[in-house]
This record gives sequence, C-alpha cells and structure tokens, in this order.
Amino acid sequence: MSVRTAIESKLTQALAPQSLEIIDDSHRHAGHAHRMTEPGHAGQAGETHFKVAVVSAAFAGKSRVERHRMVNTLLAEELAGPVHALQLVTKTPDEA
Repeated sequence: MSVRTAIESKLTQALAPQSLEIIDDSHRHAGHAHRMTEPGHAGQAGETHFKVAVVSAAFAGKSRVERHRMVNTLLAEELAGPVHALQLVTKTPDEA
C-alpha cells in the first residue's frame, strides 16, 4: 500500500472527514540532503513530503495544536518511517 493510500485510509476511518485533500509534494524535495542520508532512503525517490487538508466534525472544540496532535497520532507509523514532512490544515465543517 502506498503511503498516500495509508494516510487516506487512516484519516478517513478515524475522522470521517467531510473533505480530505492529500498532496504528495515529495518530488519537490528529491535532491535534499535528508533523502541521501536517511537509512533506507539513500538516493531513493518516494513518498516523503505531504500536504494534508482535512475538514472533520471531530475537530470541533479542539485547538489547532490538539487537532494536529490527533492527526500526528493517527499517522505515527508513517511519521516514524517514510514521511519526513507533513503540512496540515485542519478545520471543522463550520470553519471550511
């Protein structure tokens, strides 16, 4: 399963989002130093940088930090492995 698919599956199951947009921005970072030195990533292109915009009622009453922690917890496996950077936009349906 691709990293993008794993992100989509986990966020969809846990947050029942009204809207979910996942952009793989890895191609813009393929030559960066971290790509050449990380174990298992040396010179390898892959899914490492993502922008995720999610709209979910699960974020209601939570601060931006709490929302980001929710997403980071859900994606802990990906963040510990292939994902080097994750840019988040988290909103409730009323904020969207």
